[in-house]
Amino acid sequence: MVKYKNEWSKTMNQNTINELYRIVGEKNVKLAEPMCKHTTFRIGGPAQAFVTPQTTEELGQIVLLCNAEKTPFFMLGHGSNLLVGDGGMEGVVIQLYNNYSDFVIEGTTVKAQAGIMLCKLGQEIKEAGLTGFEFAAGIPGTLGGAIMMNAGAYGGEMKDIVLSVQLMDLNGNLFEKTGEEMDFAYRHSIVEEKNYIVLGAVLELQHGDKKAIENRMEELATARKTKQPLEFPSAGSTFKRPEGYFAGKLIMDAGLQGYQVGGAQVSEKHCGFVVNKGNATAADVIQLITDVKQKVYDRFQVELEPEVKMVGEFR
Repeated sequence: MVKYKNEWSKTMNQNTINELYRIVGEKNVKLAEPMCKHTTFRIGGPAQAFVTPQTTEELGQIVLLCNAEKTPFFMLGHGSNLLVGDGGMEGVVIQLYNNYSDFVIEGTTVKAQAGIMLCKLGQEIKEAGLTGFEFAAGIPGTLGGAIMMNAGAYGGEMKDIVLSVQLMDLNGNLFEKTGEEMDFAYRHSIVEEKNYIVLGAVLELQHGDKKAIENRMEELATARKTKQPLEFPSAGSTFKRPEGYFAGKLIMDAGLQGYQVGGAQVSEKHCGFVVNKGNATAADVIQLITDVKQKVYDRFQVELEPEVKMVGEFR
């Protein structure tokens, strides 16, 4: 989920809209689409244009169109780990999700498109009797988003299983990089810094016992339900893990469990999560994050860095 910056135009001209209709069909273009409908936080103002391409060719044409018209665009997956401003998003939001989710499993190799949900892919991998993906099967996002941020949980990270990644640049060129070339690190890959678009990936797993794989997935699912506030909308973990500390514990020890600004709250179940208790605005979340960072720093002299990506216009 990367914001692709070019020279932003203040309005999208009718020619751009007509071309989007031509490329993907009118049913796949929504104007003034509320982003709260497309983020797990259930927060966000309208996108000028919300587009769902079906093929790599359509995606490439949209990218070239936006560049030619100097229209900003933003790649969206499932909308997790994302806070969209209350003022919405200028330009084109391109969603690769569901409609861009083919996969093939051959032996221990899995090739999948960026729009497939990790939970769906995890079930298919389990049925194939492959192990190594269990950590990712419960992460509420798409493969593309997981690659972009090197998603991880319960001791595993995407870098551990990625053999290669299929990418597109801002000129519509297609190419591939190996896992080593992706510069994976904690919540980081080369994607964001180079403004690449993730099209898909090849994963390398191992044969395993299907029952053991299923048991491990159920164990991790239970841990998530027990420890995480899944009953409320959120963007997942709000802060990156500071070196030598756990963000959630620092926030709890600072006395901020349940701290609330408007409809946004530090989760009472897990202080590492900010949740939407109902009608929270992006402004609520930003103020809460600001307060939490300041109070934790004042108490422990530790600087918390948000993990959630913030895009759009914040009022």
